[in-house]
Amino acid sequence: MLTKDNVTIGIEWRFGPGWPGQRCGAKTRKGAECQRPANKKNGRCRLHGGASTGPRTPDGRERISQANMRHGKYTKDKLEIQQMNAAVGRAIRKELRQIEQGLVREGVLARDWRQDFPS
Repeated sequence: MLTKDNVTIGIEWRFGPGWPGQRCGAKTRKGAECQRPANKKNGRCRLHGGASTGPRTPDGRERISQANMRHGKYTKDKLEIQQMNAAVGRAIRKELRQIEQGLVREGVLARDWRQDFPS
């Protein structure tokens, strides 16, 4: 709203500070929350992703996925490999404990044999 002399130019902005609707709330460059009105679908204004419909085709989704990937350390296939390796490691440690308990039971190893080796 622009007022010059006694003439008011323009219309009153309907989303002023007293507007009770939902705000965008995205973090701005100043570090404050965005005060623009939010879209109903995703709760963000058009400047912060509210106007985006997202990728529709599998090719577009793959491009977005590749663009957002930083290093690939936590991708699904790498996490599956890490989980599989951890499971193999647990199985090996379990088998080693069973062998150790058997050797201690037969008297081949002393119960405190680990103290002879530095950690």
